[in-house]
Amino acid sequence: MNSEEEFYDAETGLESDDSCEVSFKDALVFDNKQATTQENGVWQRRKTLPAEMISRNDFSVWSILKKCIGMELSKVAMPVEFNEPLSFLQRMSEYMEHAHLIHKACGLSDSLDRMQVVAAFAVSAVASQWERTGKPFNPLLGETYELVREEEGYRLISEQVSHHPPVSAFHAQSLKQEFEFHGSICPKLKFWGKSVEAEPKGTMTLELLKHKETYTWTNPMCCVHNIILGKLWIEQYGTVEIFNHSTGEKCVLNFRPCGMFGKELHKVEGHIQDKSKKRRRVIYGKWTESMYSVDHKVYEAFRKSDKKTGGDGKKLRQEQSCEAEDADDMPEVEETVTVIPGSALLWRITPRPAQSAQMYNFTSFAMTLNELEPDVELLPPTDCRLRPDVRAMENGDIDAASTEKERLEEKQRAACRERSQDEEEWSTRWFQVGTNPHTGAEDWIYTGGYFDRNYSDCPDIF
Repeated sequence: MNSEEEFYDAETGLESDDSCEVSFKDALVFDNKQATTQENGVWQRRKTLPAEMISRNDFSVWSILKKCIGMELSKVAMPVEFNEPLSFLQRMSEYMEHAHLIHKACGLSDSLDRMQVVAAFAVSAVASQWERTGKPFNPLLGETYELVREEEGYRLISEQVSHHPPVSAFHAQSLKQEFEFHGSICPKLKFWGKSVEAEPKGTMTLELLKHKETYTWTNPMCCVHNIILGKLWIEQYGTVEIFNHSTGEKCVLNFRPCGMFGKELHKVEGHIQDKSKKRRRVIYGKWTESMYSVDHKVYEAFRKSDKKTGGDGKKLRQEQSCEAEDADDMPEVEETVTVIPGSALLWRITPRPAQSAQMYNFTSFAMTLNELEPDVELLPPTDCRLRPDVRAMENGDIDAASTEKERLEEKQRAACRERSQDEEEWSTRWFQVGTNPHTGAEDWIYTGGYFDRNYSDCPDIF
């Protein structure tokens, strides 16, 4: 029986005055509270991994992928060297790294202001993928992950609800009943000879409970270049539409493909329109750096002025996807966003720790996700942090990681065969298939009860 492993990667008082920008900087300070050091013996979250990143020089990806060009990468067993020491459920929880933006939106009185902060949050959700070229471990069916951040005011639960096709569901909620953020992802990947293209199928739903507003959107496409030879690099591209189901307002964000000369690499640009489809504000920046907002009329005036003064108003917009592989060396990147006068800062990426390059390019937030906290005994036996293959890789023991990965995969296949022989259906524990009331589409709905800490009927998957 073939392995069913899936290979996949997977982020304001808003005027242009100084007080606006200070408010966002305050939010970023709030976001970094977990890094505060203390000397009173209180447990602190770690700032590094137990071991440095393992070498990927001694295995051939081409020998595995050469028969998979143009195919979806299902039933392809990838070597553990291609992984990073996190499960996909943990990688998915990185949407919450910039949860301060949700808190910010909850405190704003104007719906357009809330929309542009929600847009910044949607962009920030993919920011952690920058230079993250390792794939997360595929969650086992029934695997779970909880993320509790009392200092940041939220908690999250996720579950692998389907294995074939792979579907991961999550539900995050404010500890003060300010918001709920939930969704499911069914990643689809294809190999194009030099690149792997990832389509993160699934809808994100954010509910701001105080304002009785619901926003939905889907994530952009992701492409990892130079899988076989050369330096790996990532681009995000595609259109993301964020819809406010309560007001009829919509934000359209375009994640630019890098283009023939790379001028569009990492750029995001879009607009917010009201329910009458009138454009009100422009959102722009880079998903690897920062995002800004400016009045639509100010933006148009700036663009006209820029053209008159010989600015780069006629940029080449050569579309490029993973299927166009004539040249995929990473272009030179201009890391500074050109700020239009009168713009308000919405979000700025948190700098990565100095040792990030030796730690799978993890952010400070990602460094903490697989850490065993003092109350580990409260976790169900299905939590990612208890996976022996991920733990072994984190500790730098690649042989043990590979052995454990193969053992867990075979255990999962054996359990699947046994259920098939007994004509038994798999039963999810914390989520059920239902209908998203805002989109009308099929969705996985959190059924509640996880934090009651009754895990007596959890499956034995590790």
